[in-house]
Amino acid sequence: MKALRTAIFAATMMTGASAIAAEVSGNIALSTNYFFRGIDQSGGEALSGGFDVAFENGFYVGTWGSSIDFSGGLELDYYAGYGGSFSDEVSYDIGYLFYGYPQGPSSEEFEEIYGSVSYADATLGFAYSDDYYASTGSSTYIYLDYGFDINEDFSLGFHYGTMSADDPANEADDYSISLSTEAAGLGFDLSWIDSSESGGLFADNEFVLTISKSL
Repeated sequence: MKALRTAIFAATMMTGASAIAAEVSGNIALSTNYFFRGIDQSGGEALSGGFDVAFENGFYVGTWGSSIDFSGGLELDYYAGYGGSFSDEVSYDIGYLFYGYPQGPSSEEFEEIYGSVSYADATLGFAYSDDYYASTGSSTYIYLDYGFDINEDFSLGFHYGTMSADDPANEADDYSISLSTEAAGLGFDLSWIDSSESGGLFADNEFVLTISKSL
């Protein structure tokens, strides 16, 4: 993990010397709740944000964080990957993602490799961990996303994901439908989220409103 953080720091510093070859972007968001693969992470309102550095050759690095209601109250992730295209309509993305909880026990932190292929407005992807959250064994998450513009102002997105894992407690399907728009320089996203499980922290016919700002 130390090597990854060093690589991210070095890549970020490179943007100062080669601004033409890289693009830096950021975002900040306030949500009425934060769900991760159909599981409640914040127990209510969540503040999140992140930064990305994307290079012209397709390589990118970034970090993202959010308030949560476990592991000391903070999730801080680091990722690095590569994206490209096979044609005008078919693109791909592969990478590595570290889920960190700097104020909680290190035993809860975990890593994933991920990949996806997109065709037009649809994306099929996966994420694999050989030792998932809290050292509960391996896991594989597969998802399908599809989105399209309703008109010039609104877009609609559909999501389905399924988790298989060594620990049955981590296994569930999650679904969501999101309606998105922009106004006054802000993004507004209203999502309906549900899961195949009931009780506990699993989503059960939940509605989440997110207001975001690109930096």
